[in-house]
Amino acid sequence: MNCKLPVLISTIAAFLFSESFYAQEASKYDYVEAFKPFFYPQTGTETRSASGQPGHAYWQNSADYHLNVTLNENKKEIAGTAEITYKNNSPDKLGFLWLQLDQNLFAKDSRGNGVVPLSGSRNGAHGEDFNGGYNIKSVKVDGKVVKYTITDTRMQIDLQKELKDKGGVAKISIEYSFVSPEYGSDRMGVQDTKNGAIFTIAQWYPRMCVYDDITGWNTLPYVGASEFFLEYGNITANITVPASHYVVASGELLNEKEVYGKEEINRWNQARSSDKTIMIRPESEIGKNVATGTKTWKFRINQARDFSWASSKAFILDAAKINLPSGKKSLAISAYPVESAGDKAWGRSTEYTKAAIEHYSGKWYEYTYPAATNVAGNEGGMEYPGIVFCHMDSKGEDLWGVTDHEFGHNWFPMIVGSNERLFAWMDEGFNTFINGLSTKAFNNGEYYTKENLAMSGSLLMSDNLEPIMVGPDNMRERNIGALAYYKPGTGMAVLREAVLGPEKFDKAFKTYIDRWAFKHPTPWDFFHTMENVSGEELNWFWRGWFINKWKIDQAVKNVKYINGDFKNGAQITVQNLEQMPMPTTVEVKFKDGTTKVVKIPVEVWKRNTEWTFKVDSNKEIDQVKLDPDSVVPDINMKNNIWSASTAKQIDKINVKDFIGTYADPKSNLKILFKEKNGQLYGAAADGSMEFPFEYNGDNTFYFEKGNMTIVFSKDKKSITLKEGGKEFKFNKE
Repeated sequence: MNCKLPVLISTIAAFLFSESFYAQEASKYDYVEAFKPFFYPQTGTETRSASGQPGHAYWQNSADYHLNVTLNENKKEIAGTAEITYKNNSPDKLGFLWLQLDQNLFAKDSRGNGVVPLSGSRNGAHGEDFNGGYNIKSVKVDGKVVKYTITDTRMQIDLQKELKDKGGVAKISIEYSFVSPEYGSDRMGVQDTKNGAIFTIAQWYPRMCVYDDITGWNTLPYVGASEFFLEYGNITANITVPASHYVVASGELLNEKEVYGKEEINRWNQARSSDKTIMIRPESEIGKNVATGTKTWKFRINQARDFSWASSKAFILDAAKINLPSGKKSLAISAYPVESAGDKAWGRSTEYTKAAIEHYSGKWYEYTYPAATNVAGNEGGMEYPGIVFCHMDSKGEDLWGVTDHEFGHNWFPMIVGSNERLFAWMDEGFNTFINGLSTKAFNNGEYYTKENLAMSGSLLMSDNLEPIMVGPDNMRERNIGALAYYKPGTGMAVLREAVLGPEKFDKAFKTYIDRWAFKHPTPWDFFHTMENVSGEELNWFWRGWFINKWKIDQAVKNVKYINGDFKNGAQITVQNLEQMPMPTTVEVKFKDGTTKVVKIPVEVWKRNTEWTFKVDSNKEIDQVKLDPDSVVPDINMKNNIWSASTAKQIDKINVKDFIGTYADPKSNLKILFKEKNGQLYGAAADGSMEFPFEYNGDNTFYFEKGNMTIVFSKDKKSITLKEGGKEFKFNKE
């Protein structure tokens, strides 16, 4: 479009637009900064499309594991061999391989122990004095002993021959052992109960680091707070434990006839077709017919990024069928001690597990594993493919919450395999968000309470928080709950409820899951997908909520009846006072009890710090309120409401009484006042520019953008123009 400036700078315009016009804004909002272009650091590549989907040449390496392990109950020792088939699908030849040795967090000289403050931490072994970390006995590649170097929680294996690109395979064998901590950084451990210890075992075998198109080798050390980034593959595990123990694990049990009695197998078969919880091993059978020696339990899980298990002679076991949208079935299983039993506690665990898995499968993506097992241990809550660990003391609403949350992780990051080590919000935050929808759906909202997100503004936009995009090892530990869980989870809810709407959001979010199932998305892949599928520009949202720590403060600045008479309608002015814009929802309540909702699109804030709109009505207004559904966090709730009971009352006028031409004899300046759509406008006498004036009562009008006031004399024969601390007199011609 061709756009020429009209002749605006007449004498009167120059007079009105003095320096004070630009100085009067009090808002911190910079609309150029909020909406500036070139948000994305790069355009699409062969591996990652600018549309947010994997590119035509996307590649991903894989790692299959065959694990043989033995539990020594008395020594709390895990000893075994990991056989890894690693496939290099990248376009690069690899001269060395990197593996994660996460148990080394518990070595006395680990970096993780080195960052634990004197005040203590959730992470680490809570001061337990034991010989933690891996004891590596041998490392072989393709059957030959190789050189390797261990640095804290990483192992680098030097290859005697480069691993070929685009399909080269290395077969790695590592023999190892370690002693389990009793409290393993709230992710694994050993819990004593009256019928025996419960071993919850995780991060228990050497695992391949991810090699990708973003960073190459991802080798950030494990220091406790940040979680994991893992390749996908098929995993089999042979787990040898005391014969008195029962083992539950990721995936499918392959040899149930070798480890269960006939009656127990009958109960399993009953559970596989039952929507009600079936007791497999009741409390009454604990301690009876105790076997001696050892048993080996065999499991398999496919297309998984990890494998975990639990073992105890103290387990009560129960199970029920999980119904999946495709018609397939899975199995919800719970394993817990007698201390956790009862309908107010873990007796409902399988019910909770079944409900969570069925909800997420129907809403987002079908659950892919043959079982979902909830284990009572000493962890607050920790997730692994097909199995989670929750605290044995949890009950009621707390047990539902932690069960739902940990199984939600089977979608983020077990299905959508983001880099938890760097971007905790892409699993914890997304999961926190979907937990809210699941809790609302569970048992007709048994544990659901609608959140007032608006009131969370002061907490989530505190100056004491780092930005969300900071990694969990790079933020204060006390802030992880807010930055990894609640703030990104709330951001997703705001995006769904206040920006895109549920229909557009759900379609885009589901597309993101479909595109990146069993792959490795980055934040930019997520951002691109949400924008491309929804069709909306959202860089202002990502920039403010995730990249920066911008605040939201929108306010009702003014409510005025046109010319002081409610029968003429009203003008409402809203402001954006802080750095982050948002679509604005305004609810107008009239004194007769009726309401009117006005939605202001975010595009208004592309060029304004405040916005005035007209409400066509002939009714008196009782209250004007922003965000009536309380879905947008705001740091100052007090300025969100205008009330007639506390507002200044303005007298009614007939705007035609104020029209005419007024002149200043000293400067020969003239202002013409005329009526337009029931409102008073002032203009230079040559008609080059018009200024809308709002009536403020007492024969006073205000031109807000020019910070200019016009006061008419009672007889309307003269005016006083006040601007920038100066006054000018004009007489009516």
